[in-house]
Amino acid sequence: MLGHIPGNYHPWSWSAILNGYDPAAMAACPFASIPEYLARQPAESKGVDGVEVTHIWTDHPDDAHPIARAAKISHVVGRPEEVIGEVDAVIIATDDGSDHVRRARPFIEAGLPVFVDKPLATTAAELRQFHEWHKEGALVLSSSGMRYAPALEKLKHGSWLWLTSITCKTWERYGIHALEPLYVLCGPGFLTARSERSASSDIVYLQHRDGTQCTIAAIETAYGSFGAIHAYGEKCHTSITLDDTYAAFRGQLVAVAKWFETKVSPYPFSHTEELMCILLAALRSRDSGGRTVPVEEIYAETCA
Repeated sequence: MLGHIPGNYHPWSWSAILNGYDPAAMAACPFASIPEYLARQPAESKGVDGVEVTHIWTDHPDDAHPIARAAKISHVVGRPEEVIGEVDAVIIATDDGSDHVRRARPFIEAGLPVFVDKPLATTAAELRQFHEWHKEGALVLSSSGMRYAPALEKLKHGSWLWLTSITCKTWERYGIHALEPLYVLCGPGFLTARSERSASSDIVYLQHRDGTQCTIAAIETAYGSFGAIHAYGEKCHTSITLDDTYAAFRGQLVAVAKWFETKVSPYPFSHTEELMCILLAALRSRDSGGRTVPVEEIYAETCA
């Protein structure tokens, strides 16, 4: 479990879900909702068979030992590269999509499977590098945990004309949480992105090749609205909230553990590339005054 930056507490939650945890030590977690939702889970859901977090490194050395105590991690290392030769796979647990190539490079070059926290890449250069590594046979996987949210099942068999979703924080950092569930519902084939920016929000309009329209809001302070999805069809409309964080993360980590073992991806890497192209198309739209940007324009520059 490598990396820990401000505002992202996945080393705490993911390590605890994979290893089980010490409740007294977990009380030190600075994000109170993590020990709260962990405490609500049945004992049999603690830990994931066949995988163990054995080593941890954090960007700030003082952060590592409390996480290790809470999630029963045996080894704290002084440099991330120290885990090479000691582990079977690596999790890059930071959501800084402009710095994942630097973080992942030593482990990809060492031939280790690498799971990268969302979003995989928020610059064209980062996405090009991951595309090249994948072409060369590197084992790389990335996703939002919201892909695995149980509530999403309610919408998977509908025929929708318009989908909306919302996330807190920024488009760059959290837009993938609102986008990836809609991608699961629509499948590949997003055509265009257009972004309208205000002082603290991005409203992104997407068009899918099957005619479905999507509207995604990334509003920095909308913590209480995170995970809300509305679906509109010809004969009905409905809404869900992806609010079972533990179940979503556990589903994600079970899929990651299976991928570590089998090397068979739970979804094509091309889907992750398309998701990143959509993110980048919306960023380009925002930076160019709201121009409608074809997703293919980004794909041609990064993944062709």
